[in-house]
This record gives sequence, structure tokens and C-alpha cells, in this order.
Amino acid sequence: MKMKFIVQNLGVSIFFKVFLIIAIISQTFGSKTDYYRSNKALFIFGDSFLDAGNNNYINTTTFDQANFLPYGETYFNFPTGRFSDGRLISDFIAEYVNIPLVPPFLQPDNNKYYNGVNFASGGAGALVETFQGSVIPFKTQAINFKKVTTWLRHKLGSSDSKTLLSNAVYMFSIGSNDYLSPFLTNSDVLKHYSHTEYVAMVIGNFTSTIKEIHKRGAKKFVILNLPPLGCLPGTRIIQSQGKGFKEGKSACCGSGPFRGEYSCGGKRGEKHFELCDKPNESVFWDSYHLTESAYKQLAAQMWSPTGNSHTIGSYTIRDFFQAM
Repeated sequence: MKMKFIVQNLGVSIFFKVFLIIAIISQTFGSKTDYYRSNKALFIFGDSFLDAGNNNYINTTTFDQANFLPYGETYFNFPTGRFSDGRLISDFIAEYVNIPLVPPFLQPDNNKYYNGVNFASGGAGALVETFQGSVIPFKTQAINFKKVTTWLRHKLGSSDSKTLLSNAVYMFSIGSNDYLSPFLTNSDVLKHYSHTEYVAMVIGNFTSTIKEIHKRGAKKFVILNLPPLGCLPGTRIIQSQGKGFKEGKSACCGSGPFRGEYSCGGKRGEKHFELCDKPNESVFWDSYHLTESAYKQLAAQMWSPTGNSHTIGSYTIRDFFQAM
């Protein structure tokens, strides 16, 4: 069956432009049961922009974890492992769809996947070598997805599991760590590859993994575009005027200039950190991640673009789920 790709650019200038790469497949489904017609599924892959707590359950360091306060303070009132003060883009999308917040794949009591699952891992990249040994690489996330498809086929049968997987929406945020890691570690990768060759490696690994996920039944893809890495509080200033935020330069939680030192929570080497009083007025939560308020705005634009959003094509994430 031929796939038609529609690209939608949601121009949210406060942080990064979000691109939806949407695979629309025209299908007619027989109805063995009404269960899958009325239920939605969201499968999530990527890095700390989407990690809902998988890194809580792996052998890693606090640099790749957010399971301590003040992370999670705004919405959950306790740390969940999300790299924010509250909910992420994927959480808001789940709320729009009226399904439970999608749980981490490694969460011990997560043994049902009918509404999807979250495979994302803070620090992960498209390359296996990116922060190797401390994160769940993108390729491993795809292997975990394969395990879930096997579970679904066992529970639902071949036909119904295929229907669920083809109706589901697949969200990705991957790549930024591949470009940050050579500068944050002692990696000498850029001594062996030109910048062009390195970018080609990242894109090649990302593409091959996406193809593997597609082979397992995925049809509808939502891909978050890379943030402007030079504009993170850990490296530079951004612009937030006109978006309802009073603070778009400094992070809410951290230390040093712009609170750009990655010290939020005091468990990453530097014990001292500052915390703003009103995270909802800031774009950035810590040196590299957004506040719940910023994620909420981005999710709203992805769900139903308004205002300055520039749309190419006529589909939104809402259209994806309504077409199920």
C-alpha cells in the first residue's frame, strides 16, 4: 500500500518548530469488536523531551535521571522521572485523546499496552554510541516496541493487533543528544568524521530505525524537530515575547548565568541551585528542558494550530485520532 506523506510545520518560535511527518493510509477495517474503534493508542520514542520515567529503572547517573525534586512539583507534586516541573507534550496529547497518561515501558506494573506505551529515555540518541551505557538507545527502544507488538498479537490475535497498531499514533523526539554529546563528553568522534559525515550517520540511523518500526505496523508518525541547540539556557538565550511568558532567557531551576548550569535538584555534582517562584511564567524549566506551561502551548498547537502557526497540508494530530 502506498503511503502519502504530509508535512506540517507548526511555527512555535518560543523554542522550536514542531514538524509532523504524517503517514496517511487509507484503510477500511472490519469490526470484530468495537473495542478498538473506541480506544486510542499513542506510542512514544525518543529522549528526555518525552521520557516519562524509563530512566528511573536503568543503571545510569543522575545526569540522565529526573526522579528527584523539584522535578514534577507543579502537576504531580512528586518526581516521576519527567525532565520538567510537570507534564510533557505527550501527556497533553494523551489528555486530548482522553486516554491515561502513557506509562514508561520499564515501569514494573505496566503490563497492558492497549493505549500505547512510552519507550523514551533521557539522553538517548539515534546513534547507539550517544551516551552509551547510560541510556536506552533508539534502536533498543525499537526492539522493545517489537516485544510489545508480539504481546499485542498474543493477546488480541493477528487481525485486531494489526488494526490497533495501524490506527495508533507514533511520536518521536530524537537527535539532539547526538549533536550535543561530542561537546559534553570526551568523545573524539568528530576527529574521525567530518560534520557532514556525522550528520549523515545520525540521519541514517534514525531512518533505519523508523523503517523497522513501520515494518511492525506503524502508519502515523509525529516527529518533533530538533530545538536550536545554541539557544538553550545552558548555551544561549532564546526569544519568548508574545507567547505569554515573562522569562524566556533564564531557566527556572539551575545555577550560574541564566541558571544554565545543569544543577536543578542538587544531585548532579553541583549541590547549589536556584528555583524560581512561578515556573508557569518561564519557557525553560532547567538548562535543557521546558516547563509544563511551554509544553502545554506546544501540544495545543500540535493538536489544533492557531495564531502564528504555519501549516502545510490539512492534517493535525487531532485529525489522526479522529480518523481511527
